[in-house]
Amino acid sequence: MTNKFLSKLVKEGKIKFVESSEEIKKSYLNKSESNLDSAKILLKNGKLEESVSLVYYSMYSSIIALFFKIGIKCENHSATIIILKEIFGINNSDISFAKKERIDKQYYADFNVTELEVKESLKIAEEFNAKVLDFIIKLNNSDVEKYKLKFKELIGGKINL
Repeated sequence: MTNKFLSKLVKEGKIKFVESSEEIKKSYLNKSESNLDSAKILLKNGKLEESVSLVYYSMYSSIIALFFKIGIKCENHSATIIILKEIFGINNSDISFAKKERIDKQYYADFNVTELEVKESLKIAEEFNAKVLDFIIKLNNSDVEKYKLKFKELIGGKINL
C-alpha cells in the first residue's frame, strides 16, 4: 500500500535510493554511540534538556545506519520513523516518544525534565540501538533486496532501485 507522505518526499528528492555504504553505516553507528556517551556526560553535569536531545539523535543515527546498509537516504525525521516500522517491522514507539521529548524540551520553555526521566530515556535508547544494530548485523544480501522492494511498493514504485 502506497504512503502518500513518503511518495511526496520522494518527488521532492528528500527520500531516495543511494549506493549502499558500509563506511557511511559505520560512521552513523559511531555517531549514535558518541551521542549516547555525550548524553551521559551531560546528565552527570546536570544538563538534562541537552541530554534528552542527544538521546533522540543517538536513536535516529542508528536508524540512518540501517538505511545506508540498505541504500536508502531519507532527510525527514518523521519519514525515517515511519519507514522503520513499515519496511523493517521494527517497533518505532520508543523513537517516536524520544522525538516528541526532544522537541518539547528543545523548543518549549514550559517543560521540565527530571534526572530519573533522562536515565530511563538513556536505558531505552541503549536497548533500541542494540536492537537496530542486531538487525543490521543479521541482514544478508537477500534481505537487502527484499527491503528495497518493500520500500519501492510503499512509495508507489516511484523510485529507481
